[in-house]
Amino acid sequence: MQVNSKEKNPLRTMPVVHELVQTLACWQAEHAAEGTFLILAGPTAVGKTALSLALAETLGAEIISADSRQVYRQLNIGTAKPDPEALARVPHHFINERDLGEPFSAGHFAFEAWARMAAILERGRIPLVVGGSTLYLEALQFGLAEIPDIDPSVRQWLQERLAREGPERLYRELVQVDPQAAQRLDPSKTQRVLRALEVYHGTGRPITAYYQNHRRPPYAFRTIVLYRERSVLYERINRRVDAMLEAGLVQEVESLLQAGYDPTLEALRTIGYAEVIPYLKGVYPYATMRALIQRNTRRYAKRQLAWFRRFSFEWILLED
Repeated sequence: MQVNSKEKNPLRTMPVVHELVQTLACWQAEHAAEGTFLILAGPTAVGKTALSLALAETLGAEIISADSRQVYRQLNIGTAKPDPEALARVPHHFINERDLGEPFSAGHFAFEAWARMAAILERGRIPLVVGGSTLYLEALQFGLAEIPDIDPSVRQWLQERLAREGPERLYRELVQVDPQAAQRLDPSKTQRVLRALEVYHGTGRPITAYYQNHRRPPYAFRTIVLYRERSVLYERINRRVDAMLEAGLVQEVESLLQAGYDPTLEALRTIGYAEVIPYLKGVYPYATMRALIQRNTRRYAKRQLAWFRRFSFEWILLED
């Protein structure tokens, strides 16, 4: 593994994972008292889990999972959730804590994560944040806006417009009313675009205005972005998708639908679930479904990496 010297704040070259674990563990032990903690971030399938388990065991840490889908009990195979052995090795937070349909936003995560970190420290242990959900990581590190409650009828009106006019039209509207928010958001993340428009239409102020006076986090963070050469990462993604399908991803989605879960739930729009649902409805064959999951996951990883590059994070190249 090596550090990308073009990035800001590079680490020195780390020839083996063991050295990296020891170096990060020593740094964290020295900085915990000042309230600064590590975040291991990176794109999907990069290899965060194995490294985080080794580091957590070395530190005596508890893992704060910054993954917006692993929090749901019913989503297992398609979220690459840590297996029972990993969960037994190290205490994890925000894994299997919510039911599908139960709202859990980046704001919910950040407030709860700060409280969990305080409790972990009171137990004499160290919090270690691990994940790749960019909105969760942003809220955790940079704080939250204090946004008033919005009348639910505003969201309903926007949902109706989404169905009638399409996501592109609503995104263009956001560009007009809140260009800063539009620039920050991924246009494909429809629910986040709707949220920004909901705040604008519900309060008369753009969501960006609220973020200018937001609640600051009680802790500081040192974020390490793990990455691999693109061809290597994409091959890992392709193999992971095949492993998920072999493990029963289609059957997992089918059982959720049979249990009565609404396929339009935001959590079921997740890559890996969103592509299986049309397959089960006969829209396209198995090979097309598999290719779509692999392609969409690769695109998601690219978007994650683009988000990480916006900040002065430290980057470490992992090599097999």
